[in-house]
Amino acid sequence: MAGIIGTIQALETLKLLLGIGEPLAGRLLLFDGLGMSFREVRVERARHCPVCGELTVAENLSKSD
Repeated sequence: MAGIIGTIQALETLKLLLGIGEPLAGRLLLFDGLGMSFREVRVERARHCPVCGELTVAENLSKSD
């Protein structure tokens, strides 16, 4: 299982670094190892979320310096 997930993560990294293919940005890939099936779920940023919202925690911390 770890090998499958690691390979998918490596592929996503290559797609982003090389600017090729369609990255999974905005989508969550779910893998069922028992059934050997994949499912995609679209996800959106929550505007007021401190982690993924418009002004993230990292941005808040860097502005406080």
